[in-house]
Amino acid sequence: MPKMKSHSGAKKRFSLTGTGKVKRGHQGKSHILAKKDTKRKRRLRKQTLVSTTQEKTMKNLIPYKG
Repeated sequence: MPKMKSHSGAKKRFSLTGTGKVKRGHQGKSHILAKKDTKRKRRLRKQTLVSTTQEKTMKNLIPYKG
């Protein structure tokens, strides 16, 4: 059986934690930042976890990561 292909967009955007959960960045941090206050932009810098309902899907997109 041939190797599975990783989703090119997903492998750049998601990574796995030590316990196997999927980490992601926040959206809304690339442009139109003048109208967003500093507190909001600071919160958007931090990574967060993918919801448990989407976790299985994301792991299928990045089979060889982790």
